[in-house]
Order: sequence, then C-alpha cells, then structure tokens
Amino acid sequence: KIVSVWGLAFKPETDDMRDAPSLTLIKSLLEAGVSVRAYDPAAMQEARKYLDDRIYYATDIYDAANEADALIVPTEWKEFRLPNWSILRKIMNNHLVIDGRNIYNKEDLASYGFEHRGIGQK
Repeated sequence: KIVSVWGLAFKPETDDMRDAPSLTLIKSLLEAGVSVRAYDPAAMQEARKYLDDRIYYATDIYDAANEADALIVPTEWKEFRLPNWSILRKIMNNHLVIDGRNIYNKEDLASYGFEHRGIGQK
C-alpha cells in the first residue's frame, strides 16, 4: 500500500517539525509496511532529520499523490485547499481522503468520486 501525506510541519507556514502529528502518523504507517509519499511546502529538509530516507519526498502534491491508495492531510497549508481533484482521481490508485484538518467538503469530494473521512466528523 502507498499513502500520500500532505503536510509534515506541525502547523502551516513553518518548517518546524517539533511534535508534528505527521511524525507519529508516518512512523506508524512505516511500521505497518506502508510506503509513504510526502510533501510539505517548507518542511522537507527538516523532515529528513526525523525520517531520513524511509519515505519518498515528493516535489509537489501531485507527485506525492501519484499511485497512492489514500491521501492524508495532517497540516492545512493554503496550497492544499484547492487541488485539482480531476487530476488526483486519475493518478491515485484508490480515492480515499483522510482530512485531518477538515478543510474539504465531503459532498464536493464525493462529486469527484472520492471518499472523505474528516477527523472528528460523522
């Protein structure tokens, strides 16, 4: 399985990885044998200090999502808010979005054929 993770820093607009939820998430995925493809606009170099080369560091959100079985968004960077869902539909193997910041509308994603799971939502 391949999981795409958008957002590595603990909050947007920073490269700070201290106590970033993405670290716990990614380490758990790796322990489960999942391949991780990650992208963050600012924290890629900082993330390498914590994760070494155990994950694939993507060049952008689409590179990170390529062939992914699921997309997880733990950090709400502005550039993640309006991706081209049609492109993502074509390049992802499965169409599951786990929205850790509830930045996406479930009905909007459903119209593109995506299943949306928001943290803390029914």
